[in-house]
Amino acid sequence: MSSVPLVNRRPLLGAALAATVLVAPSALADGPPKPSATSKPDAPAAPSKLNIPFTKYTLSNGLTVILHEDHALPTVAVNTMVRVGSRFEETKRTGFAHLFEHLMFMGTKRVPTKMFDAWMEAEGGSNNAWTSEDRTDYFSVGPAHSLKLLLWLDADRFGSLADVMDLDKLEAQRKVVRNERRQTSENEPYGKVELRLPELLYPEGHPYHHPVIGSHEDLEAAQVTDVVGFFKSFYVPNNCSLVVAGDFNSDEVKGWVQTYFGGIPKVDVKAAPAAPAVKLTKVVRETIEDNVQLPKVVMAWPSPMHFSEGDAELDLLASILDTGKASRLYKAVVYDQPLAQEVSATQESGEMGSRFVVEAIARPGVKIEKLEKAIDAELAKLRKTAVDQAELTRAQNQYEMGFFSQLQSVMRRASLLNAYETWKGDPGFIDQDLARYRNATPAALLKVAQETLDPKGRVILYVVPKKEEKPAPPAKGTSAKGAPTKGTSTKKPAGGK
Repeated sequence: MSSVPLVNRRPLLGAALAATVLVAPSALADGPPKPSATSKPDAPAAPSKLNIPFTKYTLSNGLTVILHEDHALPTVAVNTMVRVGSRFEETKRTGFAHLFEHLMFMGTKRVPTKMFDAWMEAEGGSNNAWTSEDRTDYFSVGPAHSLKLLLWLDADRFGSLADVMDLDKLEAQRKVVRNERRQTSENEPYGKVELRLPELLYPEGHPYHHPVIGSHEDLEAAQVTDVVGFFKSFYVPNNCSLVVAGDFNSDEVKGWVQTYFGGIPKVDVKAAPAAPAVKLTKVVRETIEDNVQLPKVVMAWPSPMHFSEGDAELDLLASILDTGKASRLYKAVVYDQPLAQEVSATQESGEMGSRFVVEAIARPGVKIEKLEKAIDAELAKLRKTAVDQAELTRAQNQYEMGFFSQLQSVMRRASLLNAYETWKGDPGFIDQDLARYRNATPAALLKVAQETLDPKGRVILYVVPKKEEKPAPPAKGTSAKGAPTKGTSTKKPAGGK
């Protein structure tokens, strides 16, 4: 990112739009402007270098601290990332990482239940969190004057939550998480895919085999001692990194961070479980009946891990397949052949491996097998012939714009700095990250398509509408409506209700 604050571009954008309104229609008749006579199309300007300025240091207890000052607006963001996710969970204790994310908002001795949000909101701030297979992230945003409070609240729960953990708090959040599983997966149309797909894609015992949200059985089995043990094992300063971004004075904030976080003791953290790379050697098929109106096909392949060779290329292939009306899958199965209501392709990157997923919902009356065949025809083209440079350039431009867009938010910049720190050990990795996309070639995309998108080694999951249950035939001696017929007793059986 340039040294000019990105938020200053907003007025410039407004001015540009206003100028456009004043242009006479005749000036637009000749199409887009041509390069000037002095321009050199064969010598393009060097691409912009992205940079999020930061200062990084480490407390004596191992907490990594990253400061990013930006005085363009009087706002601040605090982002604390813990190097723990669902892949760190023990057998029969799935869902713990996500459950603990919820428990972190349940209060401490100094911050009673519900006051964490109340005090923050009273100062104009807000907060949230997320959990993945690899990480748990907590973030707060607010006006600049709230920063001291945001830091104090975060340090208080990281330093003392285990001291007040009890069964009542565990029960409350256990119910919340189980209801979340029902609402977002079990009872959400097509939501069961997220629960079943990792189980089909990764073998039992693999850290990615179970869904992040865990199972009802394991959540019910959780004990207070399990929760406290999880906290003391992973929620320690040397397993976390803290980013403070926005309108503040670094010298002042360093003092606050030392005062609030410096006294939290360091603890040895056990190594993350290892697992070999996954390679499917056959097609794994399954059909799920669900409360949906239209069938859906999901295809998934194990793919290269985040930041490894092929990861960025698969992101670009996903964009070529599904971004915009000119994208290959949209054009083939939504526009040219009206087979699908919608279609998507995604490279879901992870630290121990990723998954490339293609999904499509069939139009009414279209057989799911026909839709699958049409998708396979497009994927076969990717494996046979390299994409043309124009397609690749369009996808690269889309990703580059995505990078630029993220930099406009101080909250997103804080998140990026922390993500790069925990993934690469370098908060300033953003330009190197973008370079992975800028430097991709058609040949590299062809290579990864051939190596990854094997039609004989993947998961194919169908989600189909539930079959209507036919009413059971009437019992002998009863009418079709189930009413007692003449000569039968209406007496309830013993113990009946």
